[in-house]
Amino acid sequence: MAELLYRLGRFSARRAWAVLISWIVILGISVGAFLAFGGTLSSAVTIPGTPTAKVTDQLSESFPSASGGTGAMVFHTKDGDAFTESQKTAIGELLDETADLKGVDSTVNPFETQETIADQAKQISDGKAQVDAGRTQLTDGQAQLDAGQQQLTAAQTQLSAALAQAQQAAGGTLPAAAQAQFDTQQAAITQQQAALDAQQTTITDNLATLDEQSTKLELSSQLLDLSSGIRTVSTDDTTAVANVVFEERQQEVTPETKQSVIDQVSDDVPSGVEVEFSNELAQSLPQLFGVGEAIGLIIAAITLLVMLGTVIAASLPLVSAIVGVGVGVTASLAMSGVVDMLSITPVLGVMLGLAVGIDYSLFILNRHRKQLLDGVDLHESIGLANGTSGNAVVFAGSTVLVALLALNVTGIPFLGMMGTVGAICVAVAILLAVTLTPALLSLLGLRILSRKARASIGTPRPDAVPTKPMGTIRAIGTLVAGLVVLGVVALPALDMRLGLPDGSSEAVDSTQYKSYTLIEDKFGAGVNGPLLVATLPDAATDDEVLEEQVRIGQKIADVQDVKAVAPVGASDDNSVLAFQVIPEEGPNAVSTEQLVRDLRDLSPLSGDVDLGVAGSASGNIDVSKQLSDALPLYLALVVGLSLIIMILVFRSILVPVTATLGFMLSLAATFGGITAIFQWGWLGPVFGVHDPGPILSFLPTILIGILFGLAMDYQLFLVSGMREAYAHGAPARLAVRRGLHAGRTVVVAAAIIMISVFGGFIFSHSAMIRSIGFGLAFGVLVDAFVVRMLLIPAIMHLLGTSAWWIPKWLDRILPNVDVEGAALERSHPHHTGSVTTAPQQDTPRSAVDGAETAALGAGVTAATAAHVASPSSELTRREAAAAAERPHPAHVLTTDPDPGEQQVSRVEPGLDVIVHPASAGVQRVAVGAYVIAVDADNGTAVVEPPAGGVVIVRAPR
Repeated sequence: MAELLYRLGRFSARRAWAVLISWIVILGISVGAFLAFGGTLSSAVTIPGTPTAKVTDQLSESFPSASGGTGAMVFHTKDGDAFTESQKTAIGELLDETADLKGVDSTVNPFETQETIADQAKQISDGKAQVDAGRTQLTDGQAQLDAGQQQLTAAQTQLSAALAQAQQAAGGTLPAAAQAQFDTQQAAITQQQAALDAQQTTITDNLATLDEQSTKLELSSQLLDLSSGIRTVSTDDTTAVANVVFEERQQEVTPETKQSVIDQVSDDVPSGVEVEFSNELAQSLPQLFGVGEAIGLIIAAITLLVMLGTVIAASLPLVSAIVGVGVGVTASLAMSGVVDMLSITPVLGVMLGLAVGIDYSLFILNRHRKQLLDGVDLHESIGLANGTSGNAVVFAGSTVLVALLALNVTGIPFLGMMGTVGAICVAVAILLAVTLTPALLSLLGLRILSRKARASIGTPRPDAVPTKPMGTIRAIGTLVAGLVVLGVVALPALDMRLGLPDGSSEAVDSTQYKSYTLIEDKFGAGVNGPLLVATLPDAATDDEVLEEQVRIGQKIADVQDVKAVAPVGASDDNSVLAFQVIPEEGPNAVSTEQLVRDLRDLSPLSGDVDLGVAGSASGNIDVSKQLSDALPLYLALVVGLSLIIMILVFRSILVPVTATLGFMLSLAATFGGITAIFQWGWLGPVFGVHDPGPILSFLPTILIGILFGLAMDYQLFLVSGMREAYAHGAPARLAVRRGLHAGRTVVVAAAIIMISVFGGFIFSHSAMIRSIGFGLAFGVLVDAFVVRMLLIPAIMHLLGTSAWWIPKWLDRILPNVDVEGAALERSHPHHTGSVTTAPQQDTPRSAVDGAETAALGAGVTAATAAHVASPSSELTRREAAAAAERPHPAHVLTTDPDPGEQQVSRVEPGLDVIVHPASAGVQRVAVGAYVIAVDADNGTAVVEPPAGGVVIVRAPR
């Protein structure tokens, strides 16, 4: 990889204009693709297949007319007086006009709705009075009928007695005339009885009708009582909530359609009335770049200017990062036309693209500048910087890519898409760093250096390095203090609650926040987060629906923290009943979350009635639960990946373990900081948190993925320096200080840049973006400055040589990753003009350290050794043998004043190092990881590799 990147760097340097134009074309293509294929972004966080999603889908099928998205508009009087009739009429007309807009299905007039509710109550009251009056009339009629029946019964008795007497007197048979008289009287009585029976039937039927009406009225009265807490106009008649229903589902309503509603209503609101819009209407797409982000970028630019010393050099990483963001974000947005994409997804791409784009370009630029100062040829320096630092960039970026793409294993579509978009932006940043950066470096030439620096090219520069390890007491103190601080900061994480932002988390001056607080003050907090409960019993008859609505509604109302229950309606086949449930508190309240669980626990009710709950609160619970379920798998994947990568890079067991534990510590501290600020409200005014609430449900997962990649970046750039110093012969504990000394400048600059970029998003108008920006900025701060630069060095010091222990069998099978590109430096050696000056010390602490001190004190100049093979490394021996077969410049170790005159065109077969003899005697010098004893008298040198053994090398004849 290093050799490939070296060639790519040289190619980009030679074909600089072609590379630059190619990236401009790519940027144009990505922008064109976005304009041609970009779709609508969604602000609704949903996960298919959750209980809430299933209920929502069922309701959409059963109530297609009510399946469209909705939004609330809160009208209120400016002076706090009650609405006038003219204002009510004007608002009604305005709502009628709004209903005619494209994409709008209907609007609900709050005044008519409230009047309807009042009319229903009056109708029920009047109906009850009418039923009572009718019942009184029927009771009176029944009394009269009973009296008539008594009279008729008495007449029948008298007639029967008279007939019997007449028959007895006549000897059994009456004369025809007498019999006809009795028959006539009997017919009259029978006729009167039939009339009485008909009247009785009428009264009985009327009573049955009244009973039925009374039952319906009583059931309706009960439903009205259950929904009495739901109003559309406040009790003081100063505030009204109007709803707009769209033709498309909530996730599919375009921002343009929402904005047309806002514009229409805002422009024509009647005099003396103001209107505010709910989150569902006014939540626009977040800004990709605002004032806060610009300030963060300015701080990053200042950091680059301080580190690099010239405006041109400081501008190069910024240009590279901005191009990368342009390509990555627009290419990602081009996919929004075919896949669902959350509105904050491109913002995450901007965050990552800017941060890693600047840092990755900086790493290569910084290496190139140092090599130029050492006198290396321009194109050769670009190639070497690309093959060494660029190789580290590719490796570090790959860890970020893997961590982001692994978000797809959570099974949560919107989260996987966020990871994919972030990965695209990081991948583009990597490609730009290893192609566009070399091209720009070639075009800028030596102007990348200041005039003063250009004047000192090739001049040896003193660079003091530590000669003593840190004290053990200091290491222990640092470790204990760091752990205590991180533990304290992490404590609030034990109380972390997950959820999704609502209107209360928006800016105080935003219309969403005003709408939320108006509804909370005038109607109750629960109105901001109503629940929709669907029941799915067997199909009921029309007569049974009302009874079922009351029965089920009463069961729901009996649950704790239910303020009101209102039937929404029944499906055409009466198989689905829907209820609107108003909680006592807002959608993010703990009591509301418990209410959702309690309602679900009611199911099934008697009669095989299943309950399903939908709404913002239930959606929050479902999203948070699924994310929580996926988090352990994702965390295990990331931790396992961390261990494997670190073992490959550092060929150690304890170093990866400490790196992973450090990552877990920084992650816990980050969660604690987020909880304290966004959930508890600590330092709320500083970070714009006025109404603390739950933490963004998918934030922990996002932070794990991103912070893992960035933590491994810092671990790589710092600990690889420690390993290099240790391999060069420094004692393990001294190597810790030297590695930290070598890498701290670039890591500090990189961390400050990332904190600045991420921190700029803390002051975004979007609550979700604010928490993400803070989490990333705080996480980088903790991981870079506390974990990587304090705790890891302290732990490495305490571990000593055991930090680099690895089982021999594992060492043999592990591939040689060579992240630092050491093999490339050996195959492309160059002379340097720098002299590392070690402070004088009375007694060397080791033979190697003493030899190095003697050599440096003598002014010996040396670069990295070329192809010095360790006898214990079969792989290195093979590399050396292969290198010996091809002609190339070789490293020359010399004490001559002008090393440039000593040129060797070919490494002789079998030779690992070619050493130019010293003037006289034997001198021990340290070259890279090796100690070389040069014998000028016989022209030989003994090379002592760090792995043990010796390599005898002849000097050129």
